[in-house]
Amino acid sequence: MSPLLDYLRGLGVVPAAVAPAASTPAEVLIERYSAYLLERRGVSPSSVRNYVWVARVFFFWRERVVGKLELEGLDAAAVTEFVLEEAQRSSVGSAKCMVTRLRVLLRFLHVEGEIEHALAGAVPSVASWRLAGLVRALDAGSVARLFSSCDRRTRVGRRDFAALMLLSRLGLRAGEVAAMQLTDVDWRAGEVLIRGKGSRQERLPLPADVGEALAGWLSRGRPRCESVFLFTRLRAPHGGISPGAVSQIVRRASQRAGLPIVGAHRLRHTAATEMLRAGGSLTEVGQVLRHRSRDVTSIYAKVDRLALAAVVQPWPGSAA
Repeated sequence: MSPLLDYLRGLGVVPAAVAPAASTPAEVLIERYSAYLLERRGVSPSSVRNYVWVARVFFFWRERVVGKLELEGLDAAAVTEFVLEEAQRSSVGSAKCMVTRLRVLLRFLHVEGEIEHALAGAVPSVASWRLAGLVRALDAGSVARLFSSCDRRTRVGRRDFAALMLLSRLGLRAGEVAAMQLTDVDWRAGEVLIRGKGSRQERLPLPADVGEALAGWLSRGRPRCESVFLFTRLRAPHGGISPGAVSQIVRRASQRAGLPIVGAHRLRHTAATEMLRAGGSLTEVGQVLRHRSRDVTSIYAKVDRLALAAVVQPWPGSAA
C-alpha cells in the first residue's frame, strides 16, 4: 500500500502521513536513537533502518529476559549473553554487522545517560579470519547465462539486463545502482558518476556494452515520468527502486538461468576477478571498486589459482 499512498499524497487527495506517537519506553528510545544517527552521526536513512533494527532486537531481548527494559542494570555479562544468542542464528557476516551496530547503540545509551558504564568495549568480536577463504565469483559461462535469462524484448528484461551489466562489468554495489540518477551518465565523455558509501561521488569510464544496455532501457523500457532516478518501477507510481529490488533482480535472474541463488555482491567479486585475469593489477582493481584501503582489495590476491600454482612451494618431504 505504501507506493499507492505516496502517489495519492502527491496528488493531494490523501492527507500527509502522521507518525504515531511513541507509547513505550523502548519506542521513545528508538525515536531518539534514529535522530541521533541521522543528525549527529550523519548516517544515511537506508543505513539507519539497519541500526534501528538491531536496537529493536536488543530492546525486545532485554524485555523478554528481565521482564522490562530496565537499562540501568545492564552489564557486560548481559551484553555478551545477547551477542551469543543472536550469533547462533546468524551467518558470520550478519553477526559481524550486528555487533558493530550494537556498539554504536551502547555508545548512544552511555552518552545519553541511559546506562552508567561504557559497554561498547564489552561487545565480543565475531571470530572471522581475513583471507581464510577464496573469493566466490562466477565464471564467464554463468555470467552469460544470467544475461541470457533477461528477455530484452520486454521492459522488465531491458531493465534487468542493464542492472546486471552495471553490477558485473563495473562492480557496483546494489545501493549504488539504485542511487544512480539520469544526470549521472555523461554520454559525451563516456563516464558515469557513482554515488558510493559515505556520500562519496566518483567517476568511472562507461564501457560501450554497458552504455548500450543503459540506452536500451532508457529508450525502450523506462516509463516516461518525472523521477530523477535511472532505474524506476515499471508500474505507477514510477519512483526509484530500492537496493533490495536490485538484489532481487540478480536472484530472479539466477533462478531463471538455473543457477544457485546469487547475490548482487557476488557480481562485484566477479568483476574484480575478471579484471585480474585480464591482466589488471590489485591497485587497478581497488580503483575501479573504489576501495578506501589496499587491505580490502587484498582479498582478491588469491583468485587466480593458476597463477598461484606457478609459485607454490612443494610440501616438505613430498616426492615433488
